[in-house]
Amino acid sequence: MVSNRLPFVFRRAPGGRWENQPGSGGLVSALLPVLRHRGGTWIGWPGAGETGADLADAVTAAGAESGFALAPVMLTAAEVRSFYQGFANEVIWPLFHDMQSLCNFDPAYWSSYKEVNRRFAEVVMANSGVHDFLWIHDYHLMNVAAELRNLGCRSKVAFFLHIPFPPPDVFLYLPWRQALLNALLQYELLGFQTSRDRRNFIQCARLLAGEEVAVHGKGQVVTLATGARTVRVGHFPISIDYNTFMRQAATAEVAQRAAELHRLLPRRKLILGIDRLDYTKGILHRLLAFKTALTRYPELHERISLIQVVVPSRVDIPQYHDLKTRIEQLVGEINGGIVRPGGWVPVWYVFGSLNRIDLLAYYRAADIALITPFKDGMNLVAKEYCASSIEEECVLILSEFAGAAAQLNRGALLVNPYDIEGVADTIQRAYTMSEAERRARMRRMRRSIREYDIFWWVDSFLRAAIARNLDAFPLPENYVAEALTDYVPI
Repeated sequence: MVSNRLPFVFRRAPGGRWENQPGSGGLVSALLPVLRHRGGTWIGWPGAGETGADLADAVTAAGAESGFALAPVMLTAAEVRSFYQGFANEVIWPLFHDMQSLCNFDPAYWSSYKEVNRRFAEVVMANSGVHDFLWIHDYHLMNVAAELRNLGCRSKVAFFLHIPFPPPDVFLYLPWRQALLNALLQYELLGFQTSRDRRNFIQCARLLAGEEVAVHGKGQVVTLATGARTVRVGHFPISIDYNTFMRQAATAEVAQRAAELHRLLPRRKLILGIDRLDYTKGILHRLLAFKTALTRYPELHERISLIQVVVPSRVDIPQYHDLKTRIEQLVGEINGGIVRPGGWVPVWYVFGSLNRIDLLAYYRAADIALITPFKDGMNLVAKEYCASSIEEECVLILSEFAGAAAQLNRGALLVNPYDIEGVADTIQRAYTMSEAERRARMRRMRRSIREYDIFWWVDSFLRAAIARNLDAFPLPENYVAEALTDYVPI
């Protein structure tokens, strides 16, 4: 397993000793249980802008405690700025989320991206053998297969993209589009979150490959042939460890903390938003929609509260720092304009990371989840919320531009996150929804997430990588018909 970051972040404690804590984000939460169950090696950057033997020793020790091996890729602070903050998050992240106006196409970023991807390839070669299966993850490392081939690697190499893949009219903005596309075609298997992402990639390949591109097959996985290269391309919607979330949400400790939230905020329904600090998550528009709901439906006053949790991310980047300031100003404006004597506060704002127990307690306490990103590869918060809603009396309001909408559209209330009045009306609909409808919708989503969990995702990806005949690639009967319908927003 190869990703930009290891599943643990390493920091120097007072006194100079290295400490680690679990990383955050969808990739870590999805893949950590897989390695713990199956074993293997995870290669990535340890999250520290320095190198040294003592850091490598700390990484090795953390792997021994986790049940699988960890191999670090050491990066300097300058490389982190140019490769991670630069090319990955000032070029690929906004571009692949259809926000090309936010891109900074600095040529130095591309040079650093290639150099760091080669560094990752060298660590992979040092820690793997010819019979190992190499699984590269996400937009930071799209060039790794090309670098591995240059180093003489003969192992099977696959790639999964955790964010959306843009359509050709957006991808064409990238100055290095040809080189990046050619690098992606060096993998044996390319995996995307949704069939729409896969379709976008195939259209880009047909446009840019420079020769005839043939696509064979109609199922979840197809074969793309261009010149001497044959690549399998599939859509594999990532999921969560459903059973673990469900069991932990049912513990007495979680139930007690959820009850405490209701005691702090009595006689009202709780709406929950949990997001990493990022401009793609639509947090400002969500707050405006909540404010609009309170204005249009005064009967909601003192009967609902929005708990908005924002997890710190990239706060040293000016754009993200400015976003944090604007969120806090808007929260203050809403509360200052509507707050009433007696303790009702419309928006409870939390800026910080949550431990597992607190996260599950928020999930269990929330009557409504308001998850409205402008665009998301999948959005595992939506699935975690459903798995944790063991009473099945809750409502999920979900952006139609989240990848999870393709799977959960028959149970969630889908909204356009840019439509502030539409989201406000949907909040009122969720508040007034009957218990029978809430239960029916939530049960439908929980059943789908339980059946297509993280282990199903891993197995389906690995089967697609090693199956000799893709026509015989096994799929559940209702795979396309129910769980993964390619929902197209209207």
